[in-house]
Amino acid sequence: MPTITPPGATIPGVTHQLAEVNGTQLHYVSAGAGGSPILLVHGWPETWWAFRKLIPVLARTHRVFALDLRGFGDSGNADTEYGETVAAEDLHHLVEHIGAGPVHLLCQDISGGTGFRFAATHPEDVISFTGVETTLAGFGFEALADVNNHGSWHVGFLGAPGIAAMLVPGHERELLADWAFPLMNGTEGAIGESDIDEFVRSYARPNAWRGTEGLYRGVLADNGATKALAESHPIAVPVLTVEGAGHGTITETTFRQVAAGEVTAVHIEGVGHLIAQEAPETLAAVILEFTGGIDSSSS
Repeated sequence: MPTITPPGATIPGVTHQLAEVNGTQLHYVSAGAGGSPILLVHGWPETWWAFRKLIPVLARTHRVFALDLRGFGDSGNADTEYGETVAAEDLHHLVEHIGAGPVHLLCQDISGGTGFRFAATHPEDVISFTGVETTLAGFGFEALADVNNHGSWHVGFLGAPGIAAMLVPGHERELLADWAFPLMNGTEGAIGESDIDEFVRSYARPNAWRGTEGLYRGVLADNGATKALAESHPIAVPVLTVEGAGHGTITETTFRQVAAGEVTAVHIEGVGHLIAQEAPETLAAVILEFTGGIDSSSS
């Protein structure tokens, strides 16, 4: 597959590519030459750059792919459909486009719902599922939006149609650098000025908030759809949940309810919400132990 010039920041050892799939253009990076494939899916306020420290560690023994979801980073953000359903189909088409076979899937933060829907509706594409600091609509996500009970205002703000796109442009750095990252990051120095520059660059593109709005709006308007899918199509593959200090055991509790089989729960002490950026070596070790056991049992 042809490579492209990195549209923004990059790291040694990765190639940047574009895939025309499912009516959009997805930007993704790849690294590693052997081993089972791992697909990394970012949350908010992130892009593939959230995995800049994790990719090199995993790529020593695995083929690693990390994308910008539709409407995020350097992927397409045209006036089209957004939300978990279409994003899950994007993942299905991207896995097919890559041609590496089924993947170990890792999703964090807001992308957990997209990953769950992908794993539930396309089980042939997924070897295992890892959820990092995430939950699902109907299983705890709504509590994160309840400002009267320690929830955060940003959930409703980002999901309100057109509001972020109207109010945030020109203030991306203030939102990310002065509020979001200080709140979510529990490890001093984990996110440097150059990292903030890269995130701000991508969130300052024209129409850069369409992907964010679509995911948050969809969760708040779920109306039981995710619960119904979990009942009819629980995740059939092994599940790993990884949490820091942020939201207690919400990720583990959620995925024990939507998985048909084994769930392994890991808590990493001394980190905040952004585990891939704060503790990449520790997270990589957890992922490699989990995926290694699965790969060994299937070989």
